[in-house]
Amino acid sequence: MDNTVTELRNLAASSKAWPFEEARKLVKRYERNGFPDEVVFETGYGPSGLPHIGTFGEVSRTSMVMNAFRVLTNNEVPTRLLCFSDDMDGFRKVPANVPNRDMLAQYLDMPLTKVPDPFSNEYESFAHHNNARLRRFLDQFGFDYEFASSTDYYQSGRFDETLVKMLKTYDAVMNIILPTLGPERRATYSPFLPISETSGKVLQVPVTDIDLANATISYSDPDTGETVETSIKGGKVKCQWKADWAMRWVALGVDYEMAGKDLIDSVTLSSKICRALGEKPPEGFNYELFLDENGQKISKSIGNGLTIEEWLQYASPESLSLFMFQKPRAAKRLYFDVIPRHVDDYFKHLENFANQEPAQQLQNPVWHIHSGQIPDDTMPVPFSMLLNLVSASNASDKSVLWGFISRYVENATPENNPKLDELVGYAIRYFEDFVKPEKSFRLPTDKESMALMELRSRLDSMVEGTDGSTIQDQVYAIGNEHEFDNLRDWFQALYQILLGQTQGPRFGSFVALYGIKETVALIDKALDGSLAVQTY
Repeated sequence: MDNTVTELRNLAASSKAWPFEEARKLVKRYERNGFPDEVVFETGYGPSGLPHIGTFGEVSRTSMVMNAFRVLTNNEVPTRLLCFSDDMDGFRKVPANVPNRDMLAQYLDMPLTKVPDPFSNEYESFAHHNNARLRRFLDQFGFDYEFASSTDYYQSGRFDETLVKMLKTYDAVMNIILPTLGPERRATYSPFLPISETSGKVLQVPVTDIDLANATISYSDPDTGETVETSIKGGKVKCQWKADWAMRWVALGVDYEMAGKDLIDSVTLSSKICRALGEKPPEGFNYELFLDENGQKISKSIGNGLTIEEWLQYASPESLSLFMFQKPRAAKRLYFDVIPRHVDDYFKHLENFANQEPAQQLQNPVWHIHSGQIPDDTMPVPFSMLLNLVSASNASDKSVLWGFISRYVENATPENNPKLDELVGYAIRYFEDFVKPEKSFRLPTDKESMALMELRSRLDSMVEGTDGSTIQDQVYAIGNEHEFDNLRDWFQALYQILLGQTQGPRFGSFVALYGIKETVALIDKALDGSLAVQTY
């Protein structure tokens, strides 16, 4: 075995990075009796609404655990990531964030693959539309996954054997679930939801009789009152949520699946059902929820919080992956204002990677974002700096910004710095939509005016090309000389007066990028009051 591979595995065996901690649970699961022919990782998606960023997060994080597992096993154990869509589930509620809601309301209780696509005629159903949308995002990120459709699996008979097992343990499953339900729900509950042969709806009705020999159940038709007997095979029934989850684990041999904190009770019950079916439930952990700008849980039916498309409109895929990697067990606010920091933090981690010891590299987020294949990308200008450059220059065209950048970064062009050019485009869009509407300049106080005049004088005496550290030293010195009690107040004044913002970049670096002559002109506008009356 290659010494490098052995060293990597040994380091991974003690790494504190959470994907390795999770992967070690899987290794321990099989260390006594040996690994199966394949270790299956699963993620679940309910296409009753548009795929939101939380769905992406589950696939991203599970992929990180799977890659960590491959390192721990020297990639000698075959793995598979199954992205399972519960698209045979009944359509119980019309989402608030889709068109043609009145049309959709006519299809309540139908399987999601029988509900028309409200967006166009391009897809066979609402579920097919949402599934395609999810797969498009996953493909864009290059995930190694296999897509699975509940409808396909039920109707093809792939679940039949496990459904028969559940029928044989019907009483045990009922005894697990019924104590958790209220009286009204308890009276109608069954782990099997028959698909009506007349209306096509997924019925929530009690089972009146079971026939093990013929693998059938009987129920009273809610429309006619007649007793109906139906097979549980071939897509004639759909399991209730918790029973369905356990049934999938058994039928597909799932070894690992994570879930949100709000599903802890569901995991517990599904695990009990899984054991009742004679199998060990998968490993996994419960991650905290994503919150919108108001601190509310994001929901695919409401459409609050960020969508995957929205993040990718303003920032790179890598920055989104970084957001998913960091602190999965902590609730995190997921809104537009978190984007700039994650863009810059990604490139900081990337820059640090080359100078880290191997053990540190395995804890670096970029190792997990790129599955150990680290790109050779550098970012000479931070995203936060680009945003302030857009702000100061009022630029809405990439070529204008590149005029500043090429002067600041030697030999920089869009052609030889494609990642930076990509960031320039993101910065323009982000500024226009989020920074510009909130900009508010103020006039300087008398004390601040004196300090600004001194800063103007010192900048005016510098040559173009003076480095940012030298400029920053002078900015600090002026703050001290003009007796600002807290230098933070001085820098905040610069941001508010010159940029119309409450915070900003390292000011010396900003001046070096924007230009000394241009900054002097900006100060002149602030001193004569023309910046404070500027509107956007």
